[in-house]
Amino acid sequence: MMPETPQVARPATLYIVATPIGNRRDITLRALDILRSVALIAAEDTRVSGQLLAAYEIRVPLLSCREHNERAAAERICAALAAGQSVALISDAGTPGISDPGARVVRAVRAAGFVISPLPGASAVAAVLSVSGIEGDWCFHGFLPPKSAARRSVLAALRDRPCAWVFYEAPHRIVETVADLALELGADRACFLGREVSKHFEQFHAAPLGELADWLAADGDHQRGEFVLIVAAPEVVVDADLAQAEAVLATLMAELSPSQSARLAAQITGVKKATLYARALVLSAAREEE
Repeated sequence: MMPETPQVARPATLYIVATPIGNRRDITLRALDILRSVALIAAEDTRVSGQLLAAYEIRVPLLSCREHNERAAAERICAALAAGQSVALISDAGTPGISDPGARVVRAVRAAGFVISPLPGASAVAAVLSVSGIEGDWCFHGFLPPKSAARRSVLAALRDRPCAWVFYEAPHRIVETVADLALELGADRACFLGREVSKHFEQFHAAPLGELADWLAADGDHQRGEFVLIVAAPEVVVDADLAQAEAVLATLMAELSPSQSARLAAQITGVKKATLYARALVLSAAREEE
């Protein structure tokens, strides 16, 4: 199959362009085509994007489009589109609008009736998921709240949902966030961590949440860079397994306390001790009422 000819930006069109998350060579050929042929590039940080554009000898006017000026930037972008110009929207890394500015611009441009075209590319979420080995449904959350109390409140609400959760985190909060993840989601929950994805010091590590703190503390470099954390879905106890475990639990409770019975039943059946202890308390209360 012959390669397609270079693509030229269409007039009055906003292009949402994914840029590399680390390695500059991860940019797509179509992204380069569009970035070279648009009339204006709206960038999260013009200094960061300027380095990428300079590396590919792209000399197109830049417009700042940050979180704090996104509304004003959207007005300027709509004005450019109304004049028939094509515009590319980029963030510092990855895809605009995903844990980055861009959503307000997209809403404003769509409301104004202009065409919006996405250009897919490098994705930290997809990259880490592909090497995690974690199966089943997953949900993207992005960055958690910076304060521990708010973070734990959010995590408590996510705890029992039957999917793996994908989080982003910054280096200065990674230790505290991992501690809160273990407290709220459970120290035994499997986790896969990606650090500095696609960059020179790229690193991956799989461990239960309760062991990640030790791994982070073992080497100062483990706390550097940008992080993607994938926390596996909670284990689902099959009804048949739980029924068998409850039968064992009831037998043990004839001679032992609820706590002791739950501990031994967990060892025998493999069902979590916390699950069996909660059931033991119910059985104990029922017996007292008889």
